Amino acid sequence: MSHFETVTKNLLTHEFTWLVTGVAGFIGSNLLEHLLKLNQRVIGLDNFATGYQRNLDEVKGLVTAAQWDRFSIKEGDIRDLTVCADACDGVDYVLHQAALGSVPRSLEDPITSNETNISGFLNMLVAARDAKVKNFVYAASSSTYGDHPALPKVEENIGKPLSPYAVTKYVNELYADVFARSYGFKTIGLRYFNIFGPRQDPNGAYAAVIPKWVAGLLKQQPVYINGDGGTSRDFCYIQNAVQANLLAATTENLDAGNQVYNVAVGGRTTLNQLFDLIQDELGHRVGGFQKVKPVYRDFRAGDVRHSQADISKAKSLLGYEPTHKIDAGLEESMGWYLSSER
Repeated sequence: MSHFETVTKNLLTHEFTWLVTGVAGFIGSNLLEHLLKLNQRVIGLDNFATGYQRNLDEVKGLVTAAQWDRFSIKEGDIRDLTVCADACDGVDYVLHQAALGSVPRSLEDPITSNETNISGFLNMLVAARDAKVKNFVYAASSSTYGDHPALPKVEENIGKPLSPYAVTKYVNELYADVFARSYGFKTIGLRYFNIFGPRQDPNGAYAAVIPKWVAGLLKQQPVYINGDGGTSRDFCYIQNAVQANLLAATTENLDAGNQVYNVAVGGRTTLNQLFDLIQDELGHRVGGFQKVKPVYRDFRAGDVRHSQADISKAKSLLGYEPTHKIDAGLEESMGWYLSSER
């Protein structure tokens, strides 16, 4: 039995109260689904700026009525300390996912990214500290590695940030560390590497690459690749991220707290390879699907050329063992992507 299976078994027999911020978003709604299926009590906080009621409705259809009754939603903004304090009241664990993602968005509007990702983050830290939660787990980002050239990425070695978004996520880590040192408040940061899966928004200017490409291919629209297609990423299926969050929140390893961890699979996939994988998967599932060539355009400002995680720290201290590599993740996700386009 894996460590995560042991943790899951324990949660099935012990009910805790969890706060998931950004609960109507992609990662937040997947965390909600998993926690409710473990019969946990969940409070959700979201301002619905980038989250959707449809994500919550979908989760409702995937759990029992009794499990859904363990969920309550608070609509509010983390930029309001009073809202954060109210949400944290009586909570055992916080899974803080609320943020304004996207490098391009932060380049276009750095002020709003800063207000949400830094001021909002600080509000959540203060509120969770004052509520004496057991553990505060937050979404960090692989963008923190910036221009550091080494591969794979090791948590202790970072470079200069390449975007306002990367700055905000690095500041989150600094604040979390200060709260640990100054207040003895337990935090764990998870540096996500290109998380993908069901309920990831395929629409809008800042849509993630996998659902955006799937939608474009199904609609027979041009699919654009920024640069020459040689840019590589460590694509990580959502269930791996869910596992990391629950392991981080419930860890009893005294050496594991007040740390940041890479959350990925330790692989590298170029955009050209990803495009081929997606088309192969669609070819197996969609009758009459015809493969096409992508359209190459300029590299995108603020993007790093290559990204790959060293996940040995998360394995050794948290017991993290990713269950899905990119091909398995795409296979599980594709049914949802197809249904969302119907």
